[in-house]
Amino acid sequence: MKVPEHYYDEIFPFAGQWDMPSACGLKIIRKEDQTYVIVTELYQENPGTSVTYAGGSLIKQVCDKKNLDINHIVYVECNPNTNSKLSFYDEEMFEVSYEVIDGVPANLTYRQLSKEEIQKIVE
Repeated sequence: MKVPEHYYDEIFPFAGQWDMPSACGLKIIRKEDQTYVIVTELYQENPGTSVTYAGGSLIKQVCDKKNLDINHIVYVECNPNTNSKLSFYDEEMFEVSYEVIDGVPANLTYRQLSKEEIQKIVE
């Protein structure tokens, strides 16, 4: 179940739960008024924690490594279509909202993006 490379620009290694070596796809899209950080689940290519379970820790690691202001990004999680017959492998993208407490994202909430919203981000 390989994720097509058009979903991400690089593979981003990160420390998952219990510092387990993990990996996700990463795409950063800079627009005039906004920076979008899109992390993509790599499924079986990820040796560790999923992007959803990594949560605020992954947001912080990406921002630290890429010199992004954690307070001024739009963070999006992508679970790409893998052409599986199982419904939980259908494509979904979520905008993740959070508050920063002592430099770490907390109280994460997820909102599924519509196809139109996704198109506006990636075009």
